[in-house]
Amino acid sequence: MKLADVRKNAFAMPLNDPAYPLPPYKFYNREFVTISYRSDPEVIRAVVPEPLEPIGDTVTYEFIRMPDSTGFGDYTETGQVIPVRFTAADGTVQEGGYVHAMYLDDNSPIAGGREIWGFPKKLASPKLVHEQETLVGTLHYGSVLCVTATMGYKHRELPLEPLAKSLAKPNFMIKIIPHVDCTPRVCELVRYYLEDVTLKGAWSGPAALQLFEHAMCDVARLPVREVLSASHFVADLTLGLGEVVFDYLKQNQ
Repeated sequence: MKLADVRKNAFAMPLNDPAYPLPPYKFYNREFVTISYRSDPEVIRAVVPEPLEPIGDTVTYEFIRMPDSTGFGDYTETGQVIPVRFTAADGTVQEGGYVHAMYLDDNSPIAGGREIWGFPKKLASPKLVHEQETLVGTLHYGSVLCVTATMGYKHRELPLEPLAKSLAKPNFMIKIIPHVDCTPRVCELVRYYLEDVTLKGAWSGPAALQLFEHAMCDVARLPVREVLSASHFVADLTLGLGEVVFDYLKQNQ
């Protein structure tokens, strides 16, 4: 293989058999269950990296079923997002979400999510199922139960406009790629947006959330003090590519 061929084909690893195709990645009938809860403000401040600032003492726990996603197939994802504020160098202030933790059951989106955007994804076994009148979400890390979430099924229909505005906000994460000597080669704050969102329905209902301690799956680091609200919605959307908004390896910004 010639040098030019390596440069041309090097968009993902392995070079000759990439773990995922080129984007865009479109998702159809993506099903969300999101539970907002009050947590420990000191712990939240400890896990949110500057220049982001946490907003209040809330965390959102998410279960997402993706039955039809281009390039990634059929999989389930779960994790925690923390409401934050980002102030750019020009003084512009944005509110959005900091993606703290993600667990999923499919290799391709784990590889693509980590390598392209920097999503903090780890392999696990999340499930989101309908059991009679209840939506049930569980997360097992290996054989150990780490999360149980339940929500009443479609108790009250939600207006779509406020939810659409919420989904239009940016999300942030830390992208880290080590050098071959294990020093950081890339350490960046990345911002991305969901695009072309078509909401197909949204509902609220009673919800409960339990997080259990695990050495390698630390969702319980952000403990549940009080469940505030829950939503269940279905949407088609495109996962937008990211942009670097802060480089931790540059001294002057």
